[in-house]
Amino acid sequence: MTDYTSLHLERSALVVIDIQTDFIDGAMPVPGTEAALPALERLLDAFRAAGRPVAHVIRFYEPGGSDVDTVRRASVEAGAVVAAPGTAGSLIPARLTGGRVVELDHSALLAGEPQLLGPREVVLYKPRWSAFHRTGLERWLAEQRVDSVVVAGCNLPNCPRATLFDAAERDLRTALVTDATSQVTAERLADLQLIGVNLLTTAELESLLAG
Repeated sequence: MTDYTSLHLERSALVVIDIQTDFIDGAMPVPGTEAALPALERLLDAFRAAGRPVAHVIRFYEPGGSDVDTVRRASVEAGAVVAAPGTAGSLIPARLTGGRVVELDHSALLAGEPQLLGPREVVLYKPRWSAFHRTGLERWLAEQRVDSVVVAGCNLPNCPRATLFDAAERDLRTALVTDATSQVTAERLADLQLIGVNLLTTAELESLLAG
């Protein structure tokens, strides 16, 4: 039988979701996200060393705006400041961007343009849970000749899970890095395995990418 779900690491990309200061230790901290940072740092280093593409897909909530997922819309419309464009809370930690603070070009990102961090590394903005919803991620992956998406980051039941489902619907091979993702539970992992998501650790990916 043909194998449609195993990863092709030689055609893989890493998608890191919502690792921003406000979701680590700022205005809206998500439990487990700070603890995942060392694994995320190692994971990013491994993908860069292997020459594989990396996308950081992030959120902006414009205070007073309404282009927000429904569970947070009322608070943002009322002026809540969480990962707001131009604030320190919206930034990606420097340890995940090669040790340098990257000033996000929020105007370009909000307009749907990618911000380049390196030859094969970009930042993209998403307005909802999935990294594929109203973003250029699918096009960018195609440009990079990717057929396998490795997902890590913030808050598995929301954005990473939605991203994995949308990736599967696009016939992409998928994996979740379990120790580099917050809010992981056995039940959530079992659900993802049912749709063909591979479950890997950072150490396993480091070994596979190096070998």
